[in-house]
Amino acid sequence: MDKVELRRSLLQKRKSLSQQEWREKSDRIVSHLLASPLFTPGKTILAYFSCRQEPDLNSLFHHNHYNWGLPRCVGENLAWHIWQPGDEIQVGAYGICEPLSTAPTISPSAVDFILVPAVACDYRGYRLGYGGGYYDRLLSSPEWRSKPTIGIVFEFAYLPQLPTDPWDIPLHAVCTEKGLG
Repeated sequence: MDKVELRRSLLQKRKSLSQQEWREKSDRIVSHLLASPLFTPGKTILAYFSCRQEPDLNSLFHHNHYNWGLPRCVGENLAWHIWQPGDEIQVGAYGICEPLSTAPTISPSAVDFILVPAVACDYRGYRLGYGGGYYDRLLSSPEWRSKPTIGIVFEFAYLPQLPTDPWDIPLHAVCTEKGLG
């Protein structure tokens, strides 16, 4: 199956999850992340606002001892802004919630790790995104390339092998409702 067909199939499967199943799986992912040794020393973590029934990380944001960075789509790139619960958000490109452009930005040097949304990930750490290349561009840039990354997907989207392109960069780990690997 090529990337387009695989993406369509997995997004349909994700969309078919009941609200209760989606919530339970998302909560288990959050529990695994909080129990991970990566989280303990972390101070500034880049995450995302869930859309299209992605695993929901919102309950993580209430852990106030972390600085949360959330993305905004700016042209063909992601700009990262500090965001805490209660801060305003807006609907940006692609219907995705994002911090306001006036929110303080985060420099790559301040970031401890990145939680990366995906349609699917494989056992080697490669991810299948939505096709826009935003995270591919981010993770291939010199200032971001060394940052630890954790792909966030439901277990049904954690596959033995995905089709890859030469520019794809593997993530350091993947977290599903069954654990962090």
